[in-house]
Amino acid sequence: MPGDERTSLVSGALPILADPVPAVPARRLPPWLRQNLAPGGGHAETAGLIAELKLETVCSSAKCPNRLECWSQRTATFMILGNVCTRPCGFCSVPKGKTEDLEADEPERVAEAARRLGLAHVVITSVTRDDLPDGGADHFRRTVDAVRAATGAAVEVLVPDFIGKEGALERLMEARPDVVNHNTETVPRLYPRVRGRKSRYPWTLQLLEDAKRIMPEVRTKTGLMLGLGETRDELLDVFADLLARGVDFLTLGQYLQPTLDSLPVDRYVPPEEFAELGAIAERMGFRKVASGPLVRSSYHARDMAADGRVS
Repeated sequence: MPGDERTSLVSGALPILADPVPAVPARRLPPWLRQNLAPGGGHAETAGLIAELKLETVCSSAKCPNRLECWSQRTATFMILGNVCTRPCGFCSVPKGKTEDLEADEPERVAEAARRLGLAHVVITSVTRDDLPDGGADHFRRTVDAVRAATGAAVEVLVPDFIGKEGALERLMEARPDVVNHNTETVPRLYPRVRGRKSRYPWTLQLLEDAKRIMPEVRTKTGLMLGLGETRDELLDVFADLLARGVDFLTLGQYLQPTLDSLPVDRYVPPEEFAELGAIAERMGFRKVASGPLVRSSYHARDMAADGRVS
């Protein structure tokens, strides 16, 4: 999107802050990120079912701050293809190292969990499996098919980039997922530090564009973490790049350091700045935007996708 057009889109009634709100020291969690939730509702049932069916969730593996809330509401984001990743991303707490063999019955176990939880919208993600010839695409396809057969639910897939795996995305898209999500994570300048040398910003854009090319009616979605050192202009440039690829849904959330070995937080972005950026993104053209400190890629995913298929 040309710079002058972008300026016109974001220079209306809502003012843009000239400078970010001063950073809260990263060693102290600001009050807007402190949660005092007690387990309740279906938390124990969800936890027990996941343990019984020997499933992985990104809720646990990625130390999601919303796990207690989501599990209490009898929902979870299922993580397939094992619990060991082949990408050395600096922000993620999922284990890296020697990968595991695929479990042939995992699609059916995910489907059984979705059925017993009564889910109407199922989110399936995975570790990145560069060691597999298709990156795990066929296992994704089988899982989507199994969930649909068992529940009739809408299915959202949060996928890796499948780089170097010819035909992998096409294979997955045979299952016709309702939403294809692939996280952008951060701005191009920070990719080497945040995502490592095995990931590239253009690959992210290409996958989101290819999903629409293969299945024009699919809804595409991506997410960005804030607080890693990005600038306002860099974010707006990324928004424009994503819109140029037809991305429908955008999530913006605060990066939180999951382990002592993970990248440190550069700053904690206050709620009012998230609200402002979300409003700007909507005015630029995204169909829906979820923007807030505790927003995550699959947080309230059903609500975001509830407006029906793109016609």
